Amino acid sequence: MKKLSLIFIICFMTLTAFTQDNIFKYKKLPSVTLKDIKGITFNSSNITNDGKPIIISFWATWCKPCIRELSAISDVYDDWVKETGVKLYAISIDDARSTALVAPLIYGKGWDFTILLDPNSDFKRAMNVGPIPHTFLLNGKGEVVWQHTSFAEGDELNLIDLVRKLNRGEDIK
Repeated sequence: MKKLSLIFIICFMTLTAFTQDNIFKYKKLPSVTLKDIKGITFNSSNITNDGKPIIISFWATWCKPCIRELSAISDVYDDWVKETGVKLYAISIDDARSTALVAPLIYGKGWDFTILLDPNSDFKRAMNVGPIPHTFLLNGKGEVVWQHTSFAEGDELNLIDLVRKLNRGEDIK
């Protein structure tokens, strides 16, 4: 009986490991109240882009890889928007102690995408975000089709390739 239980556990863990990357595939966004940097309430269910791809990036002012990722995207974001119509929502998970640093940072960096605040990490928990940066790609229906944690130089090139695939109607795997 113990051997059977052990075999079941191993099979379950193996199956879970192979499906981990697609755990959010086609999941709709949860409805969570956020705020923009001006303090205006925004519900995550309103994250839309007229049927075009959406990027959601969870980040914080104290996260150096997050800043590098968003800065790399910012450098090419206008071109991406013109080419694909993609829209980026950068969700700051800075808490009450560091939220005041968000606006000066984004204005100083010249980031031209939508910044939303999640100071209690409600949206972060609802999306099952662990380490940041944590980036999600949504198709035109608002369904999560891809996600990635961490950042290395060049990751933004892979991201735009995936956005282009979505625009061509290709499936993301």
